[in-house]
Amino acid sequence: RGVACPMNFVRAKIQLEQIEPGAVLDVLLDGGEPVRNVPASFAEQGQEVLSVEPEQAHYRVRVRRVE
Repeated sequence: RGVACPMNFVRAKIQLEQIEPGAVLDVLLDGGEPVRNVPASFAEQGQEVLSVEPEQAHYRVRVRRVE
């Protein structure tokens, strides 16, 4: 949270690459542009976006690593 786009996606992608295929990563994002762009970018790259849930002042995006 508190990171400007497109760094949100870059940081989340690095974290996703460090886990095994099939594992799930939770990413906390601010509203607006970050929560619109990051899940869409993961989906475009073939990752499985499981959920986008609002939580107080941020969103929790859950992504399963496909490859």
